[in-house]
Amino acid sequence: MTEPRIARKEPYAVELEAGTPYFWCACGHSADQPMCDGNHKNTGLKPVGFKPDESGTHYLCGCKHTKTPPYCDGSHAEL
Repeated sequence: MTEPRIARKEPYAVELEAGTPYFWCACGHSADQPMCDGNHKNTGLKPVGFKPDESGTHYLCGCKHTKTPPYCDGSHAEL
């Protein structure tokens, strides 16, 4: 599999802490959206590791088609 599954066609608003490592689900199969829970095995896709620069609300991509992973860039409007 090379195409991600669309988890939902809108971003996830999540509270994140600056400097803390997170892993965003890039495959769309995680039960813990928008974060990875390991369900990407056998999809050919891997989670995206990131550390936010600022604490607060961040909007993470739910459609898995963003060009700025893990952050929403509005790509869901084109699906």
